Amino acid sequence: MNVLVIVPTYNELENIRLIVEAVRSHGYDILIVDDASPDGTGKIADEIAISDPGVHVLHRPSKQGLGPAYAAGFERGLEMGAEILCEMDADFSHDPADLPRLARAIEQGADLAIGSRYVDGGGTIGWPWYRELVSRGGNAYASLMLGLDVRDATAGFRAFRDTTLRKIDPATCKASGYGFQVEMAWRTEEAGLEIAEVPITFKDRLYGESKMSSMIAVEAMALVTRWGVTRMWHRLFR
Repeated sequence: MNVLVIVPTYNELENIRLIVEAVRSHGYDILIVDDASPDGTGKIADEIAISDPGVHVLHRPSKQGLGPAYAAGFERGLEMGAEILCEMDADFSHDPADLPRLARAIEQGADLAIGSRYVDGGGTIGWPWYRELVSRGGNAYASLMLGLDVRDATAGFRAFRDTTLRKIDPATCKASGYGFQVEMAWRTEEAGLEIAEVPITFKDRLYGESKMSSMIAVEAMALVTRWGVTRMWHRLFR
């Protein structure tokens, strides 16, 4: 099965060449989805693509959020004929060496493989205790509200089977930030598809600035709450 790794970028000048090299070392194609980075990330990606046919670049006109970036990348990837489509950050918080294990989980039958911090063998490096508490709490809340049987629904290191994406339609997702990851896992489970969690170790970026903000967290919490209340209402009164 052919693999495409989708990497959204916004001001990742320090990382872009390194992440492309790391992904291409596995023989996988890479699609850079750049949101008009003012630091020239998209321009560098174009230069790399000229000399490497396995590097593809999708330019978007402005910074519009992680969810829409991935949705656009998935659409382009399906048009390209990719059979396994991976999500990965550009900043090496996700180890490219773990990509083959995610792809292998799809080849062995999973419809979605999640690189999980919170299953046996997974973990984080360099996080203060309160950051892990917030992350674990957010996952527990999503599981409670949505009935998700997933330990790390907020994880952004994933591999999807092409048929999964066609079935759950990422373009219609409501979340624009990291809530997109929860929404995609929930849609996959609701569709009766198989989810595998593959243990990975998450570490903080070395270069550049994090795109995480309080507004992104608030959006995710608000959406999960709304979806959960609607779900419970339907169960009580259907």
